Amino acid sequence: MQDEIELSRDCEAIQIPQGDTVTLAAGTRVTVTQSLGGSYTVATDAGYLFRITDKNADALGFESQAAAISAGPLAEVDESAVWNQLKTCYDPEIPVNIVDLGLVYDCTVERLESGKSKVGVKMTLTAPGCGMGPTIAAEARMRIESIPGVEEANVELVWDPPWDQSMISEAGKMQLGLI
Repeated sequence: MQDEIELSRDCEAIQIPQGDTVTLAAGTRVTVTQSLGGSYTVATDAGYLFRITDKNADALGFESQAAAISAGPLAEVDESAVWNQLKTCYDPEIPVNIVDLGLVYDCTVERLESGKSKVGVKMTLTAPGCGMGPTIAAEARMRIESIPGVEEANVELVWDPPWDQSMISEAGKMQLGLI
């Protein structure tokens, strides 16, 4: 996607890499540089990068990709469902999901007395000073909490062990052209 788009309305966005929340004004011209997992990375004419979430897709002229969650009987939350959901979260600057980037270190699912589940995830970032860390962690938490049967999700940013390129999966390395 490299077409220039004019925002149809004021739109909340997160500046990359600082992580500051800003409002982009209606009429701002942007170019979508990445569209993965329901999030959009856009560049303005001034060269600044921003992440626009799925809830503001309409400002770009796109339909929301949010899946409707059906209310049915509570199923036990399977850890593989959590991992699959985490694979829909992307670093806004790298077109590889956070699992294949090797950013997710641990995932636990605990059954609660309510019959629902509590999910705990430990993840890191490619660089400790990345201002997008809280945004990526919040998106991961939101995606986990959208899984039927999840009552609570906690996504903790950790720095040990430090991330390095050897943690990228083979699929991620292929996407990045590293193999």
